[in-house]
Amino acid sequence: MTQKQSRAIGQGVYALSAARRGLAAGQTGTAPGTISVLSTTGGVHGIPREGNLIEFGRNIEQVHVGIGQDDLRISRVHGTLSYRSDCWQLGNAGRVPLRLPESRMLFEGEEPLPLPPGYTPVFLRGSHHREYLLEIYVTGDDEARRAPRHEYLTDRPPPWPLEPDEKLALVALGQAYLYHERWPQPWTWNDTAGLLAALQPQAGWTGRRVAELAGRVRSRMSDEKYARSCGREPVPGLTRDQLCEPIGNMLNHNLLQELTRSATLVPRDLDLLD
Repeated sequence: MTQKQSRAIGQGVYALSAARRGLAAGQTGTAPGTISVLSTTGGVHGIPREGNLIEFGRNIEQVHVGIGQDDLRISRVHGTLSYRSDCWQLGNAGRVPLRLPESRMLFEGEEPLPLPPGYTPVFLRGSHHREYLLEIYVTGDDEARRAPRHEYLTDRPPPWPLEPDEKLALVALGQAYLYHERWPQPWTWNDTAGLLAALQPQAGWTGRRVAELAGRVRSRMSDEKYARSCGREPVPGLTRDQLCEPIGNMLNHNLLQELTRSATLVPRDLDLLD
């Protein structure tokens, strides 16, 4: 829907169609830099003009986009989207933090977060474990050139290459992730080695060998040249210099998260431990 077709509800802010079901597929008919914001109660889009402001929160009479109207955990004006320094920026004015992709949290009083072009889902946690979704879409410069490609082959990045002993050890180390446990953690080196020794009594598995193997895989996946050769981006958070003490299990947790997200390790790999 274009701005001329939309109902103006403020300077540079226009109501989205009430029939709009979501923004994940994009927002057509808007100029580059236009922001679209949507909740279950409706939404707006705003033009990229310095100082332009969109507010969202519980008080639907006070804000541009209402969210969590019956939930007192959600502030009356919970957050803002303002156009400053040639980009849209997300700010939190409420007590409850805003959760963004990759578990990024934005708290009250923090510097506003610049939003990249494309789709950004924002979650607000209310009372009784309820969560509310605020969809945000910033139109990019290439939006007009994008077209549906329904019949194209799926672009699947290849899994990370693993040697057979590496895969076996990492499946054992990360079986909690493959069993879909709610708060998974890696097994200890010794427990992993004990399981592998039971599977392969003559292979000489020890806790130290498992640790060295996992360290070797982390080093490769964090190396930019190696990652590019695999058709992937280097993975952050896999080396000690990238984390703050105490590190604990975080290096292996990040490793196993990446291996499962990339489908390098999948639940059927648990058959290796049978």
